[in-house]
Order: sequence, then structure tokens, then C-alpha cells
Amino acid sequence: MILHRSLIATALLLLGTTALAAEPAGLSAQGLSDYRVFQAAATHRAFAIAPGGAWGWSADTESPELALEKALGACQDATPQKCVAYQVDQQIVFDTKAWPLLWGPYANAAVAAKASAGTLPGQRLPNLAYHDPQGRAAKLSDLKGKVVVVHVWGSWCPPCRLEMPELNQLAKSLADRKDMAFVLLQTREPLDKAQRWAQGQQISLTLSDSGTRSSTDTHLTLADGSTVPDREIAHNFPSSYVLDKRGLVVFAQSGPVTDWPLYEPFIRDVLKRSGK
Repeated sequence: MILHRSLIATALLLLGTTALAAEPAGLSAQGLSDYRVFQAAATHRAFAIAPGGAWGWSADTESPELALEKALGACQDATPQKCVAYQVDQQIVFDTKAWPLLWGPYANAAVAAKASAGTLPGQRLPNLAYHDPQGRAAKLSDLKGKVVVVHVWGSWCPPCRLEMPELNQLAKSLADRKDMAFVLLQTREPLDKAQRWAQGQQISLTLSDSGTRSSTDTHLTLADGSTVPDREIAHNFPSSYVLDKRGLVVFAQSGPVTDWPLYEPFIRDVLKRSGK
């Protein structure tokens, strides 16, 4: 992503600066390692981050504006999410108030009606069919009017197992919301196997049934009865999507999310502002 340098300079002035503070939250171990390398790099330098844990940085450039332009571009190459400045030279320029708003603006009815099917922000996730935790036939389109976390996982998947307690914690913190739903779909295993693992880990999140029955069952079912390869929905396991109240993707993550509870403010913003 290339931004005009004068616009970046203006953005830096609007954000203001604060004293050097803590490391960015939500980064993976590799991201934090890169941030520490960045801190020792030559100026001018900049570090950018995005929801979901993507990052990018640049150092030893001619100006802080050029450093930020390069950092934002490197970050944006790694994610469909919106990247923002975290640090420029010695100063933190991260806007904590604007951070939970980055999944917006949310589509109105006219825009949502024209959305194409897909897995990227602004698209409508394919209308997956499944059985809900009560065993009833269901599909994603039944959940219009709710914010939905769709999580594709398997108990056989080490990153999925590591991530699940934090996702469980997020769900507990949002349990008061009637306009919120979590749809957890197991892949390449039967539901009872996934349930046994979750119960053994004291995971209180209820699991939906994707319909897969074995390790060789690599397709998910759509509402029209057709099937789609699971890798078209989950490019990596786990994969997660947050859908707004009109059913459009506002957050897409291929691979595990670092620290799910950090995203509660984002989800509360979608709950408050989407579907208007």
C-alpha cells in the first residue's frame, strides 16, 4: 500500500506523540522479536501493526514519513486488515481510541446487498450449513442481525488447541449479548471427538457440527446442498471470521489469533455500529 508522504506527515501531526511505552499487544512471538530488532535499528524508522497480529517495519530511511510509508506497506502486504502506525523513530504514535474502530465503517443495506461471496473483509462468507449445538439444522444466513464469530478448527490441530482457551474467555465476556453468536465448526473429525477434547479442557463454548466425520472428509457443506473444500474457507487451521450484523466479513484471520480477549472492544464496536 503506497501512501502519499504529505498525507502521512499530516497523520503524524494529528495523532500526536507520547513517550516510548510498552511493546505492541497482540503480536506473535515472531512479531515481538521483530519489534525488539526494530528498536535497535537506525533511524529514521517506523513500525506498523494491524488487527490480527500483522506487522511491518522499516529503518534507516531518509525521513520519518518515508519510514512510515514503507512500514505500512510491509504490514499491508501481510494482511487484508487496515494497518496503522505504532511507532515512528523514538515515539509511540499509536491511537488507542481509534484502534477498536478499524473494522469499520460498516456496510449499509444497499452495499451489503451487492456484496460478493468470499472470505475477505467486505465480502459475504459462503453460506455454510451445519447443525447447531442443539442438533438443529442451521446455516449462517439464519444469523442475520447478529455479530457472528465463525471458527474453523480441529482438536487434532496444535495451534487450534492452544488458541481455544482464549476464544473461550472472549465468549464468556460477551455472554450477556443476545445479538452475538459463536459458530465453531470442526474439520476432518467427527463432532464427538472434538467434544471430548473440549470437555477435557473445560471449554464451555458449545460446538456446532460441520458434518465432517473423518480425517479424510475435507469438504464443508453449503446451504444449497453443495460442498466446498475446507481449504477454501480455512486456508490454515484454525481460521476465523467475524461477520457484522448484515453477514459481511469484517475480520478474517488465517491461522491462530494471538490473544482473543484483546478483540472484545472491536466486537463490541461491531455490535454497536453495524446493521444500522
